[in-house]
Formats: sequence, structure tokens, C-alpha cells
Amino acid sequence: MFRVGGHDWRIRCYPNGEEGYEGFIGLYLEHASLDRTGDATPDFRMSILDHTGKLLWTEGHAQLSEEIDDESKGDAQTFSIGKGIMWGWSDFMKVEDLDDKKHLKDGSLIIVCDVTVLDMRTIEYRDGMASTTTTVPPSELHREPTEVRSESKEGANPDMEIQVGGVTFPANRSMLAARSPVFKEELMPTSIRVDGIDADVFKALLYFIYTDKLPQEIEEEGTLAKMAKPLLVAADRYKLEKLKLVSEEALCGQIDMESVANTLALAEQHCCSMLKDACTQFLADFSF
Repeated sequence: MFRVGGHDWRIRCYPNGEEGYEGFIGLYLEHASLDRTGDATPDFRMSILDHTGKLLWTEGHAQLSEEIDDESKGDAQTFSIGKGIMWGWSDFMKVEDLDDKKHLKDGSLIIVCDVTVLDMRTIEYRDGMASTTTTVPPSELHREPTEVRSESKEGANPDMEIQVGGVTFPANRSMLAARSPVFKEELMPTSIRVDGIDADVFKALLYFIYTDKLPQEIEEEGTLAKMAKPLLVAADRYKLEKLKLVSEEALCGQIDMESVANTLALAEQHCCSMLKDACTQFLADFSF
């Protein structure tokens, strides 16, 4: 048993599987102090390591033990009398995938459970911010000169190269100048080097310059969340206001007690009024 967030937790392991799930290892997180400490909503992830500490299997999307066929939509689950005291996986991994010689020592292995207990108000606020409609200006590519609109495909008709983190990006000076006042003011040679920006971030920025949107893989859930901060910094550096707003909107949906101070500092540094207001409102809502 271990204690996190003022609650006691216990890992339930079924090494030979439960009824109907023979041949699988079952793993569950149990709220062991529900009757004493009340409801809790944690983010949690289970991992199985071999005897050397090497990762064998990990999962982060749990199911309620009494409703195995009802898959949840995320990592955070509510442990309560009404919903259940145990969440996890009946088919975490196949027993046959474990090799006695390679993975086990004296028939044992290591189970790691990462648990972060969330305040329900944090979850409600974060969900509310994520669903808040933000006015992002419509695309203005149709207003650009014809010669610029013809370059709407990333890298089309390149007449210069940009070196970023060891990666070379072909680019068109007319398009860069039309979309970014910073590029417009610079006398751009045929080859330049950009420091202080990750290559993947600059690639997304360059794609946005050409298409007025982020690459599809960036907009997928989880990816934009990880890249939002560096994208915002890059967008502010090159005065790409629409990309900056898109990044702000993504960050507004991620505010929590651990990140609010750093996010507020970021908003102040880069003059992000929407993000600053969101942080201020969060702190006001959670002041005790």
C-alpha cells in the first residue's frame, strides 16, 4: 500500500488472469481508503519492468473493473462508491510474452504505478478552458498577392535555405516576407541559420506560414499540447499573430496548479493577454 494525494492506494495483480481473461496479466489500481478519505480522481499509468529495470509494457487508459467492456476515454478516472474503487486492465499483457530467462528473476518482476491525484475543480476548470471558443482570425491567404498565393505548398519554388538544428529547410523569400514582418524587415540571403528553435517546431512554423494551419499530425490530440509553448515563443519571435493565438488557446486548456505559475510568466514575457487572463482567472477560482 502507498499514499498519494492524501489517499491510500493498492496495486491488485492477477498474474494468471481473471475469469474470462486466462492467459493475461491483470493489473488494477485500488482506492484503499475510499471509506475514510472520500472520492478521488487520479491520472495513473501502470508499467511492468523486467528484473534489470527495462520497460516491458506500459498502459495509461484504464477500465473499470466491474465494466471491462466499457473502455474509458482517458487516463483520469474517478474512484467513488457509485463508480467503483478499482480501475485497471484485465488484459494488461499476455503471460506468454514474459520469458522466464530473459525477463524474470526467481519468478518475479517489477510493477511501477505512476499516480497523480487531481482536484475535481482542476479537472472541471481545465475541461471548461479547453472547450472555450477563442476567436482566431480566419485565413488571410486569399488576400495575399497572386504570386504569393501560388506558393501555398510548403517549399514550393524555393529560393533560399534555412538551417535549423542541423536540418535544412527550403523556403521562398516572398512568402516569408508576406507572412512575417520580421522576415520582411530582414535582408535575407540565400542561406540563413536560425538558432534557439527546435527543428520540429520550425518545421511546423514554416508549414503554418505556407498553409495558414498546422500539420495534421501536430493538431492531433496530445501533440499540440506538447509543442504549444515552443510554438508560441517562435510565433511571437516572428510576429505570426494567428499562430500565437492558436498556441495560446492550446495552453489555456492545460492550466493546472503545477503549471499556472510558469504559464503566467510565459504569458507576461510574450504579451499573451488571453493566456494571462486564463491564468489569472484560474488563480482567482482556486484561491483559498
